[in-house]
Amino acid sequence: MPHAPAPTSSAGWFPQLLLRLHFLAGLFVGPFILVAALSGAVYAVAPSIERVVYAHELTAPASATTMPLADQVSAAERYVDRHHPGDSVTEVRPAPSAGTTTRVMFTEEGLAASTTRAVFVDPGTAEVRGDLPVYGTSGSLPFRTWVSTVHRSLLLGDVGRLYSETAASWLGIVSLAGVALWVVRIRRARRKRELVIPDNRARGYRRTFSWHAATGVWVLLGALFLSATGITWSHFAGDNVTAIRSALSWQAPAVDTTLGAPATTGAGTTDGHGEHAGHHGSDAPTAAAPVVTPDQFDTVLSAARAADIDAAEVRIHVPTASDQAWTVEESKQTWPVAMDAVAVDPADAQVVSEVHWSDYPLMAKAAKLGVNTHMGVLFGLPNQIVLVLAALGIAAMVVFGYVMWWQRRPAGARTGRAPAAGALARAPGWGVALVALVAALLGALLPTVGVTLLLFLLVDAVVVTVGASRTR
Repeated sequence: MPHAPAPTSSAGWFPQLLLRLHFLAGLFVGPFILVAALSGAVYAVAPSIERVVYAHELTAPASATTMPLADQVSAAERYVDRHHPGDSVTEVRPAPSAGTTTRVMFTEEGLAASTTRAVFVDPGTAEVRGDLPVYGTSGSLPFRTWVSTVHRSLLLGDVGRLYSETAASWLGIVSLAGVALWVVRIRRARRKRELVIPDNRARGYRRTFSWHAATGVWVLLGALFLSATGITWSHFAGDNVTAIRSALSWQAPAVDTTLGAPATTGAGTTDGHGEHAGHHGSDAPTAAAPVVTPDQFDTVLSAARAADIDAAEVRIHVPTASDQAWTVEESKQTWPVAMDAVAVDPADAQVVSEVHWSDYPLMAKAAKLGVNTHMGVLFGLPNQIVLVLAALGIAAMVVFGYVMWWQRRPAGARTGRAPAAGALARAPGWGVALVALVAALLGALLPTVGVTLLLFLLVDAVVVTVGASRTR
């Protein structure tokens, strides 16, 4: 975040470089980090908000009996024929517990990418409780989808996504630069306590700095975690992460849906239903579309239950081609997660492929658990509380940084001062080489960081050159 300038010294080129980098990067990405932090705090509790806002669609009177899925799907199809003709069923999420509704998902022309229409059905009476567009495999309803869009792109489309990727990538770097500066400060400070616990006895800049430094220490791990998991959703850096996972066989396994193939366990590659489903397209099938009847959902689910798909939360996927099997996936996101999946041939109810959570490589498990934690679902309410506190702490750091910049402005100036340039010009040869190597590595993994870091170094060099020419 924006930081106050500090005196320079010929021997302290690296702290000075970190200080200027911390300041300028924070100044550039601060606005988005502030919006992302506040919207992230709202997103963390969005499921609870949705349960209130969409209570009619999500809940139904508890019933002693549950109607077959065939009856529930038929009711949803009749509803769609009247209100959204032309839609076709693509997935069913049976009611996971008493008092909740079944979601029957339909494809629909005109909806945004990765969005389907969900018809909510009372499992006890097959009454349709309403319909809503839902986004992604997480099943986000309109409120959470809107918050997510603000969080990811500031409602600015592709330009916003690019800026958000840059900000998310820089968040971790700015945080690490800040903690390095904190280490330097705490080694030299006479009153070390104020760098860990805010000093409310101080006034002005010193008080703000105390809050900025102490808050940064307490939210450091959260900021690094949110940055690392957040960039996996980004375009350029996300593609690099995907490529690395693929090269190292760290991808989540997927069931083989090809009918006629021998049964497999833990084979296959990501099928688009993983933690980032909806972010990348796939080739269209060449086979004819399958003929789907409501009674097949009961047949397929029964076969899956017999194959130890026993979680209450499951998704039944309709294939897009007649030569593909149906899939049933456990979708329990809370700890302990349930992620087993099977492929079922609806013609004879035989399981043709299966994947278990134990088949996932360690890094694939870590990625899934990390994403669930980032979204606030892995540990339920405690997870959400920690995320809200971390997000508010990050937002506070941004505000404190700008206030510090304002408080240290020269007399009569409208803006604050940036830390002095020229640290890299005074660095020894090995220092320049080390900075260049780190910059190259960061640029290879995080392209937007590489571009903006190059601009930072060029601007820094221009400032030094211009300043030197004026003193001659």
